[in-house]
Amino acid sequence: MSEALQILKKYWNHDSFRTPQEEIIDSVLNGHDTFALMPTGGGKSICFQIPALMQKGICLVISPLVALMKDQVANLQKRNIKAIALTGGIKSDEIIDLLDNCQYGNYKFLYLSPERLQSDWILERIKNIPINLIAIDEAHCVSQWGHDFRPAYLKIAHLKSHFPKTPFLALTATATPRVKEDIIKELELENPQCFEKSFERKNIAYMVFEIEDKLFRIQQILKKNPQPSIIYVRNRRACTDTAAQLNSLGFKTTFYHGGLATKEKNKNMQLWMQEDVQVMVATNAFGMGIDKTNVKTVIHIHLPENLENYYQEAGRAGRNEEKAFAILLTSPSDIAQTENQFIYILPDKSFLKEVFIKMCNYFQIAYGEGINEKYSFNLNQFCHRYNFPVLKTYNAIQFLDRQGVISLSQEFSEKITLQFIIPSKEVIRYISLNPNDEEIVLAILRAYPGIYDTQISLNIPFIAQKSKHTETEVQTVLEKLKEKDIVDYHSKNNDTTLLFNEIREDERTINRIAKYLENQNKLKKEQFEAVLNYIKKDDCCKSQLILEYFGEKKTNNCGICSYCISKKEKKESKISISKKIVHLLKTSDLNSREIQSELNNPSDDIIFALQELLENEIILIKPNNKYSLKQ
Repeated sequence: MSEALQILKKYWNHDSFRTPQEEIIDSVLNGHDTFALMPTGGGKSICFQIPALMQKGICLVISPLVALMKDQVANLQKRNIKAIALTGGIKSDEIIDLLDNCQYGNYKFLYLSPERLQSDWILERIKNIPINLIAIDEAHCVSQWGHDFRPAYLKIAHLKSHFPKTPFLALTATATPRVKEDIIKELELENPQCFEKSFERKNIAYMVFEIEDKLFRIQQILKKNPQPSIIYVRNRRACTDTAAQLNSLGFKTTFYHGGLATKEKNKNMQLWMQEDVQVMVATNAFGMGIDKTNVKTVIHIHLPENLENYYQEAGRAGRNEEKAFAILLTSPSDIAQTENQFIYILPDKSFLKEVFIKMCNYFQIAYGEGINEKYSFNLNQFCHRYNFPVLKTYNAIQFLDRQGVISLSQEFSEKITLQFIIPSKEVIRYISLNPNDEEIVLAILRAYPGIYDTQISLNIPFIAQKSKHTETEVQTVLEKLKEKDIVDYHSKNNDTTLLFNEIREDERTINRIAKYLENQNKLKKEQFEAVLNYIKKDDCCKSQLILEYFGEKKTNNCGICSYCISKKEKKESKISISKKIVHLLKTSDLNSREIQSELNNPSDDIIFALQELLENEIILIKPNNKYSLKQ
C-alpha cells in the first residue's frame, strides 16, 4: 500500500482514491504546478491535504470562503491534524501568535483569504514559514470571466517570487474553457499538469418542467421518492413558507438560510442529516461542506442565477452513484421575476459612483482621507436616508468589497430579530384591545408571514414606512409586545463593520474599477441567457446542454433527463386519455388535480383532453370545480 493510500485510510478511512485524486497528488509531490477541475463532490481537499501530510512543512491554503475554511479546519482538527485559519475579526496580536504557531508549532495547514496576502506584514511573516505547497481553492475567482471574480486573487502570483520551488495547486469545481485559460495565465502556473474530471453525472436525471402549480408537483415528487431531498429557493421568506406548506401536507421538513442563528442552523442540519426529516428547504447558503451521499432529489423552484451554481447545487444529489433527480420547476412568470432579482439590480458605473460618494459623505470622510478608517454600518438605514434600492445598493457595496476598496467584516444583518410566540388568534385579540398598535402589528404580520415559525430579521425603517409611524414608535410597540410575552424580541448591536482600504478619490477610484464592473455585468447577463437556454431548449438532452456549457462535447443522449424520457414515451392518443377520464368520472366527480393523480399522463395532455370533452359536451364542470359526466 502506498504512503498516500495509508494516510487516506488512517485519517479518512477510505480504501481507494477517486479519479483523478491520486494523479493530482503524484503531480504535486513531484513538484509540478497543477490545475485540477473537479466538479462538486469530487473530493478536491484531499488533493492538497494528503501531499501536505506526506512532506515536512506546512500547506498554505488560499480560499475566499470563510465558512469553508472554518469547516475544513474543524474537520482536520477532529482528525488530530493541526490547522489554523486566519479569518476576519482576528486582532493583529492574535494573528502574530497564530503565525508563530505555524512557524514553530508543527502545524500542517494555514488557511487564509487572498485579501490577507495584501497586508505586507502578514506576507513578511509567511515568507519565514516552511511552506511545502500552495493550494488555491475556488481558483475561478482569479478570472474576471469566472462567476465569482475577486481582484485579490490576481496578487496570488506574487508568491511565486517568494516561493519559487513550491508547487501551486489551483482547484475549482466550475470553470469554462475560457476561465481555465485565465486561471493558468493569472496564477502564472509553469507548465502545469492539468487534470479535468468530466462534468457528466451519469446517475443524475436532469429534469425541467414548466407548470403552474409547483407545490402540487413537489408533493408528487416527494411521495414517489421518499428519500432525503433538498429544495432550493431564492430567499428566506420562500424558505420558511415552503417548509411550513410541506409540513402541513404531512412531509417532515426543516429549513436553512443565512439569517438563522448558528444553533438553529446546526439543529436543522442534524435533523436532516440523521433523516429525522425528509426534506431540507434552503437558500444557497446551504451546501458548504455537506457530505450526504443518499440525497435522492434536488428540486429548484426558482430559476438559478447561473449554470455554475445550478450544477453545484444539483450535484448534491446521487453521490452514492445511485439514480437521482435534479429537477427545475418553472412557470411562465419566472423569467421576468428572475430578471428583476438578478439583472435589473446590477449597478452601473454612475450608480456605483453615487453610492460610493454618498457612503463617504455618510461617514463624513473628506477627499484624500479615510484610509484604514473603520465604521459601523447598517445597510437599511443607509438606503433609507438616500432613498436607494436595497438590493442594488447591496450589490454595489459588495462589488466595492470584492475590488478591495472597502472591507466588510461580516454579512449584512438587521439589528432587530422578532418572532411571535402566541397563537395568531391571541394576536388578533391583542390588536382589538390595543387599537393604537394595530397599524404597526399588521404591517409586521403582512411583511413577514413566517414570523410565527422562526426568528425573522426585521427592517425597522420599512415597517415604519408601511405603518406610517416613526421608527421610535415602532420600537416602542416592539418593547411593549416583548414585555407582555407576545413576541421573542432581540435588539442586536451587530451592524456590519466597514473598513476603508483607500483614501477617498471619487472619480479616480470608480474609473479604475469600472471596467471590472462592466465585465461582471456582461458576464451575469450571458450566464442568465445560458440558464434560459437550458430551460427553453426542448429539442436537446439536458445533460448534453450542461456538458456543452462547460466545454465538453458528447454525442450520446443521457437517456434519463426530461427530454430523453419524453422522447422515449410513446405518445398516447388523446382519444385514449379521454376514455380514461370518462371511466374515472363514472365512479365519482373529480377535479383536475385528482384526475392527474390517477393518470400517468403529462398534465398538458390531460388538460387538452378535458377541454375537448367539455367542448363535445361529454362532461361538465360544476361550481366546486369538479368535472362530472353529463347526464
